[in-house]
Amino acid sequence: MSTESRKSSYRDRDPKDAPPQIRHIDEMDWETIRWPGETGKMLFHPTPENPTAPNAGLLRFAPGSHHPWHRHDFAQVWYVLEGEFKVGGKVHGPGTMLFHGDPHCEEELHTDSGGLMVIVQYPGPTTGGRPIYDKRFNMAERRSIDQERIDV
Repeated sequence: MSTESRKSSYRDRDPKDAPPQIRHIDEMDWETIRWPGETGKMLFHPTPENPTAPNAGLLRFAPGSHHPWHRHDFAQVWYVLEGEFKVGGKVHGPGTMLFHGDPHCEEELHTDSGGLMVIVQYPGPTTGGRPIYDKRFNMAERRSIDQERIDV
């Protein structure tokens, strides 16, 4: 797209169109995630002012990280940047993208190597289920797995 075309498209934008929200990964600290060995930086996430925003950011996994089988009503996409992850008995490495439609179950995940992935969770197109940020991605302290809900 030429510079002139870009200028024209900005000028023609409808005032009701939301502008892009832009964040850099270095603008926030790693937060505790509910599953053992996982931390995250959710650059975007639902808020009272923007309840349909996705959970979108990075998940970092320490060697030995894991989570149990669980289900969700929202949809999500994962993209593996580093490490190897065994998901549902199959190993996936860098360059792998996983898509979970709505509703879905996440198979058990385990990594011996540790790793890093991009994750985007968004409201389910068919269920309307919304991703949950509070008390899952921003925990002051992790609880034991048996205290976590796996049905939503």
